[in-house]
Amino acid sequence: MVSDHPLRSLVSELALDLREEVLPALGHAEGREHAGDGAGGDVTFAIDEQAESRMEQFLAERAPDVAFYSEDRGMVVPGGEPRWVLVVDPIDGTRPAMAGLESACVSVAAARLDGEPAMSDVEVGCVVEIKSGASFLAVRGGGVDPAPRLSSATILERMLWTYGFRGRPAIPLAIVLEELIDGSSVAGGTFDLGSATFDMTRLVTGQLDAYVEPGPRMIDEVEWTEEAFRRVGRGAILNNSPYDLAAAALILDEAGAVVTDAYGAPLGDRLLLGSGHEFQMSCVCAANAELHRAIIAALDSGIERLRAAGPPR
Repeated sequence: MVSDHPLRSLVSELALDLREEVLPALGHAEGREHAGDGAGGDVTFAIDEQAESRMEQFLAERAPDVAFYSEDRGMVVPGGEPRWVLVVDPIDGTRPAMAGLESACVSVAAARLDGEPAMSDVEVGCVVEIKSGASFLAVRGGGVDPAPRLSSATILERMLWTYGFRGRPAIPLAIVLEELIDGSSVAGGTFDLGSATFDMTRLVTGQLDAYVEPGPRMIDEVEWTEEAFRRVGRGAILNNSPYDLAAAALILDEAGAVVTDAYGAPLGDRLLLGSGHEFQMSCVCAANAELHRAIIAALDSGIERLRAAGPPR
């Protein structure tokens, strides 16, 4: 049982409401129309705009004194001095949603709006799968629902794991992940499912062993890769922003999984409200510490391979 919290009901009810709004549009061609660019630089599709509009309506009616930050709206602060901010990704996995696939989720997190909140300030997190309706809810220090079923896998060659290529340059990312992909593709399995929150919550269900996303580390350590990321992102860098990870990271923390950046450092001190490159963060999630250490070591080797390879000619 998850502990009570002043925003527990608001967070879960908003996530469920957004799921009901988007569900009828799942897989429909109309949702693929472009509606502009979001605050983070990614394309805003018609299905995204529908969800964002419903989110604004819901909060105006139910919580007009609560601020929110979303992928497409950025930071929205009501009048007065709000005590809380919701970090919302109405559809994490827009492309799977447009295709009518299972790997699309609503993600809602709540933090106190005191100064510049960080990831460790998130107190409530909820992820709802749009197609199935399955939900995950966590309160910091108060547990997670459903009860976690973390894998005990510790061998890289046997792990089932996931990563994402959306907005990432294919060849540089493949060089970094080469050891992990090649090593696990026969005795284990590798997947690109299109949604960080769906990927991460698979660890809670025991379906997957790890989620690996090294993009920001690649840019930080190998200078020429930034141009490659901007080329694929149509001028923007499209790695994971806090709104992608805020709810799912808390859920995994409460489940007992290991959640860090691609260096192996905790995400807790990373700023929560923002979406540009300076706010984006790499992420490695594993079901246990032994598997996590092995993944970080493989990424260390992958970064060295990328540095040695140099820019494409």
